[in-house]
Amino acid sequence: MEYFVIIISAIFVNNILLSQFMGCCPFLGVSTKVSTAMGMGAAVTFVMTIASIAAYLLQYYILIPLEIEYMQTIVFILVIAALVQMVEIILKKVSPALYQALGVFLPLITTNCAVLGVAVLLVQKELNLGESVVYAASTAIGFTLAMVLFAGIRERLDIEKLPKAMKGIPIALVTASILAMAFMGFSGLVK
Repeated sequence: MEYFVIIISAIFVNNILLSQFMGCCPFLGVSTKVSTAMGMGAAVTFVMTIASIAAYLLQYYILIPLEIEYMQTIVFILVIAALVQMVEIILKKVSPALYQALGVFLPLITTNCAVLGVAVLLVQKELNLGESVVYAASTAIGFTLAMVLFAGIRERLDIEKLPKAMKGIPIALVTASILAMAFMGFSGLVK
């Protein structure tokens, strides 16, 4: 039951984008097409899940025993940067079209506060390794879900007739706020 609560909470109740507002840069920048949003979501899912394992192991087997917990943020950023480089190399070889579509936002996963935020939250919540992996993967799924929903709405809005002042970023921000309010409705499900 504990893992089920973690999954539902991370995906819907405490969605990293729509409730905690972490990772908004790729959310607004990459969510113009569903396919691009899915690619970014998959990359973030991979990085976030592997980074959570690395963060847990580094925190409890290196930083705490050596009493250098104050190095946590720097160490986590270095691990995330290495993982993003690996994803970038793999995407460039496997899917050049997706690599081009993600553009500058792929290397920006390194500075995506959602990825670093999850690594830090795992330590703060004192989750065990299994719970950490489930939490990170679920948070990444919630990130992907929000991005894909937002991208679908933006694709639909592109073919709609809108006032000139609302085209582009203004309607995207209004849509994001409405989507965030919709996800806030889940907050009563899990305590």
